[in-house]
Amino acid sequence: MIAHTQDAKDLLNALSSNAQSGLSEAEAAERLAKNGANRLREKKPKTVFQRFLEQFKDVMILILLAAAAVSFTVVCVEKNWAELFEPLLIVVIVILNAVVGVYQEGKAERALSALKNMSAPHARVIRDGIERIVDAADLVVGDIIHLEAGDFVPADARLLTSVSLKSEESALTGESVPSEKDALAMVASDAPIGDRTNMVFSGCSITYGTATAVVTATGMDTEMGRIANLLEGEGEGQTPLQRKLSELGRLLGVVAIAACAVIFVVGLANEIPPLEIFMTAVSLAVSAIPEGLPAIVTVVLSIGVQRMVKKNALIRRLPAVETLGGASIICSDKTGTLTQNRMTLTRAYADGADAPEVIGTENGEAVRRLLAYATLCCDGSVIFEESGETHVGDPTETAIVVAAYKNGMAKEALSTAHPRIGELPFDSDRKLMSTVNRIDGKTVVIVKGAFDMMASRCVKGDLDKARRIVDEMSADALRVLAVAYKEVEELPETLTSEVLESELTLMGLVGMIDPPRPEAKDAVALCRRAGIKPVMITGDHVITASAIARELGIMRDGDRAITGAELDAMNDTEFDAVIESISVYARVSPENKIRIVKAWQRKGQVVSMTGDGVNDAPALKAADIGCAMGITGTDVAKSAADMTLTDDNFSTIVEAVKEGRGIYANIKKVVGFLLGTNIGEVITVFAAMLLWHASPLLSMHLLMINLVTDSLPAIALGMEAVEKDVMDKKPKPKNEGIFANGFGFRIALQGVLFAALTLVGFFLGKSVTGTPEGGQTMAFAVLPLSQLVQAYNMRSERSLLSTGFFGNKMLNLAALASLLLVLAVLFTPLGVIFKIVLLPPKLYLAALGLVLAPLPVMEISKLLRRKKI
Repeated sequence: MIAHTQDAKDLLNALSSNAQSGLSEAEAAERLAKNGANRLREKKPKTVFQRFLEQFKDVMILILLAAAAVSFTVVCVEKNWAELFEPLLIVVIVILNAVVGVYQEGKAERALSALKNMSAPHARVIRDGIERIVDAADLVVGDIIHLEAGDFVPADARLLTSVSLKSEESALTGESVPSEKDALAMVASDAPIGDRTNMVFSGCSITYGTATAVVTATGMDTEMGRIANLLEGEGEGQTPLQRKLSELGRLLGVVAIAACAVIFVVGLANEIPPLEIFMTAVSLAVSAIPEGLPAIVTVVLSIGVQRMVKKNALIRRLPAVETLGGASIICSDKTGTLTQNRMTLTRAYADGADAPEVIGTENGEAVRRLLAYATLCCDGSVIFEESGETHVGDPTETAIVVAAYKNGMAKEALSTAHPRIGELPFDSDRKLMSTVNRIDGKTVVIVKGAFDMMASRCVKGDLDKARRIVDEMSADALRVLAVAYKEVEELPETLTSEVLESELTLMGLVGMIDPPRPEAKDAVALCRRAGIKPVMITGDHVITASAIARELGIMRDGDRAITGAELDAMNDTEFDAVIESISVYARVSPENKIRIVKAWQRKGQVVSMTGDGVNDAPALKAADIGCAMGITGTDVAKSAADMTLTDDNFSTIVEAVKEGRGIYANIKKVVGFLLGTNIGEVITVFAAMLLWHASPLLSMHLLMINLVTDSLPAIALGMEAVEKDVMDKKPKPKNEGIFANGFGFRIALQGVLFAALTLVGFFLGKSVTGTPEGGQTMAFAVLPLSQLVQAYNMRSERSLLSTGFFGNKMLNLAALASLLLVLAVLFTPLGVIFKIVLLPPKLYLAALGLVLAPLPVMEISKLLRRKKI
């Protein structure tokens, strides 16, 4: 069956479908079970065993296992069974580390998979005669779908009806200009994809017009499915921060390996058994190289993103989390984001009347006729049920529909009595929408839209008085739409703006208000406190926008409000000179949005921009953080954005910035903790070998410490709650690195602190017991436990006395588990395997003092930094 060559009715019969009622839910479920979900074949996920094997790809781990194998062989040949535990223990610890690595990767993978499912596309489908929204993956062949500008096409489909339809198909055809579509077109069987004008294709998008279509292919059977193998190689890649940390890890790896080489040479020179010192050196390299740091950062990012989802911010790309913390400008739409997006039509003015009428249930005949015509020119609808109203479509349209309903005119009844026979959809350039209806035997064109765009097209009506009424309504923060009409003899062959939207008679004006969200004012105040400038961008009248902006605190004394036309009149130099004083942009175009973004970026600011339409996609991509609307946003806008607001709420953007700052701060804590501990391990062994020609820690000690400190406590630290004062600080500069403001130096000092404490412990233990084992036992007690104490220090830049010691439950559990492991090695028969000896009580007291030493040291350090600030 070749869908594009068949007549629509024949195709529907062949697919056992119906254009009006669609498939039944039962039939759709049966087809879905038979043919599978409507999604492209994904790359087969790695099994747990494959991920486990990948943990052993690191060269240093392979060398370590090889050394363990050599040690095991020597033990077997010499039959020195007392030494058997060490190589076996090394293998066990390496395997345990691999298990932890698999767990971390799996956690990150599951989190990202959940995010992917949350952002899955949807489709509007007719089933059992009712239009509903379903996951695109649940579409089946024969489904009747509805498409309009901004939608992604969810499956290959044959058009049944179309109005001025255009589809962007560059992903399939390479053609940069949208393709015009026509449901009635006759297409040859051998026509290439670009010439199949009666078809729309999965993965493409609708840029203009509306249509209904019947699904002809899903999943791998679509045209996009045929080239799916080209898409399978796409990966998420690493975030910029992860790349920097990977590079740092490689640098530290080189330093660690060089230090280990010196340690090995010094050990040989001092007659330490070659195998023992070799395994110690390799174990140190394995423990000290932070090869797991990027993976742990992924886990922390993923956990943070999941937290943001619960607060209605859906992050599409992980790098956006890093950028969010530095947002310094938030450019927000007004309608639905700063306001409630529940427009209420409060006043209407009929041309020729003395004054506007307040909307009620019994308005005058002229206003009732105005509301009826306006309703006929609406695509939005309202479902009235006992439980309340369900608004479907544009809120300005549903406000009109509700006002008509209050006056006893239901949209369904009006549409039946006066059927629509043609239409010209709204677009952001014309700011108008037109329909052609049969009214009382006449063919009537009804146009609604912005008054300033309508006035020049009207030849009848009191335009001067209407302009004064518009200004009065706008001064009261009402959004005003004009309604005009004309009668024509017959439906024009070509429906264009020039034909339909000219020589009109002004019918009247309708004024509505979308009240500010109660939480928006507090969110704006929080922005100010956090050093973030909120900017309102709207298509509304400048007076309306300014009134709302002043009420919310976005516009303050000395701030300016300008229109898109005024912005167009400025060159970039002029705009750059005044941009910091502009808080409101009214009547803007999508091109204006891009200019606003780029102007702020030229000043080194990190810009967040909201958008919901097809034409907003370039601005969303140009912004550092593109925020799409989850409710009113088109699929195209969501795809271009870094973040989707599932509640279309301005306060959600601010909350997301707060969470972004918290996540970035947590990543810094994890990086500081891991690098500080790793540097400490390298300095400890390196200094001891140079000072005493003896290793303070055996290979199995180092690997055990790595297991104890480098996994659970680090991840738990990344789950720290966002600090209360995170929004009391200014945004971090755009190009500021993670090690800026002395953070890298402080990490190095922490490493020196760990090394000094461990070396003191080793010296005391060796001196008091007179044996190397006594020194090694002390070193093993001090190093991991002091690192656990440091994990608590890293929770905040503020004093632990003010934040509390045990506020992070996950860190408490991780620290307890790590503590029990260390104590089990120190005080149970397990210690024999690790060559741990019992120490005199005074040494344990000394070890406790050394373990707790980071607390006062870090508290003093924090105090000095706060005083410096």
